[in-house]
Amino acid sequence: MNKKKKTSELVVSAPGRICLFGEHQDYLGLPVLTAAIDRRVIIHGVPNNEDAFILDMPDVREKDRIEYKKTSRYRKERDYLQSAVQVLRERGVNWPHGFDCTIRGTIPINSGTSSSSAMVVAWIAFLLRAANNPRWHDFFEVATLAHQAEVVEFDEPGGMMDHYAVTFGNVLYIDFDHPGSVEWLKTQLGPFVLGDSKNPKDTTAILSKVKKPMQRIIKVINDHQFQLKNISLNDVKRLSDFLTEAECRLLRANIRNRDLTQEACELFHQDFDPHEFGALLTEHHNILRDGLKISTPKIDSMIQAALNAGAYGAKINGSGGGGCMFAYCPENPERVVNAVQEAGGYAFVVNVDHGLAVES
Repeated sequence: MNKKKKTSELVVSAPGRICLFGEHQDYLGLPVLTAAIDRRVIIHGVPNNEDAFILDMPDVREKDRIEYKKTSRYRKERDYLQSAVQVLRERGVNWPHGFDCTIRGTIPINSGTSSSSAMVVAWIAFLLRAANNPRWHDFFEVATLAHQAEVVEFDEPGGMMDHYAVTFGNVLYIDFDHPGSVEWLKTQLGPFVLGDSKNPKDTTAILSKVKKPMQRIIKVINDHQFQLKNISLNDVKRLSDFLTEAECRLLRANIRNRDLTQEACELFHQDFDPHEFGALLTEHHNILRDGLKISTPKIDSMIQAALNAGAYGAKINGSGGGGCMFAYCPENPERVVNAVQEAGGYAFVVNVDHGLAVES
C-alpha cells in the first residue's frame, strides 16, 4: 500500500462525556449540563494513493475499507463510519485522495460515556479536514453532521446532547429549546471517579422506553395549554384525569430533572459550592432511578459505595439500563475508586477536558 510522506499525517481526537444533569431531556427540548472527560477517541491518518479510507480499529479488532467515490448500502447495523462518508458526499464534500487510518480510544465502549459519538464527531472532523473543507472549524456544523450520521441516518431516537458535549468540550449548558445555544461554564470542578458496571446497555431500547411515553404526555399537556419547559409540579395534578399514574410519575420526574438542571447551572454563576453540587447530583440519580427507572441494582450499589467512601455526590451516567456511574470526588478520589471496585465496578479517575482537537 503506497503512502505519502509521514509529515502529511492528520490527527483528530474527541473526548467522552459525562452527563451532569439532564438525562433524557435533550430530545424533549430541555436544557442539559454536560462535561467532557479526559478519555478520548483518536484518529491517526496518513494519505494513500487509493480512492478509499483504509481503517484499522485494534481496540475492537476490526478493519474496514470505505471507497468514497461509490454510494454503498450500509453493511451492518449502525455503520457509522460509512454513514459519515455518505452524509458528507451528499453535501458536496470530495476528497483528493484516501487515507490509511488507525482509530483507537480510551473511552469505555457501550457504557454511556459517548464512545460512539466521540468516534463519529472525530471522524466527521477528520473527513472535513482531509477534504480541505473549512466546515471542520465550525463546531456547530460538526456536531450537526455527526448527529445526522449517527442518529438520523439510522432512525434512532437520541438527541444531540452527546454530539455537542464531545465537540465543544469542557462543562456545557446546552439549551435545546434554542438551537445552537451553548454556554461554557467556567469553574474548577476537580476530579470525578467514573465507574463502569461492565453491564452493557441498550441505548436504543432505553430511549424508546422513556421517549415514547413522553411523546404522548407532551401531546396531552400541549392540548391543555401547558408547555414542558415551564409546567409546574402543581399543574400535573390538573392533568391527572388525562394521564395514567405511570405517566404522571414520569412527567413529575422530568419536571424535577428540568429544575435540577437549572439549579445546578445557577451554582456556576455564583460562589460554587461543591457540596451542594454533589447533593444535586445524588438527588438527580434518585429521580432517574425511581422516576425514569433507568438504573440497575449494580449501579445503585456502586453509587452507595462511592458515597460511603466520601464522594460528594454520585449518579448514573447516560441513558441507563447498564453502563457507567460517576462520583464527584474533589477529595480522596482514589479511596472512591477502591470502593467502587469493591462493589464490582471497574473505576478510574477522570477530569474535565477540552473538546474536538484537529492537528495536521
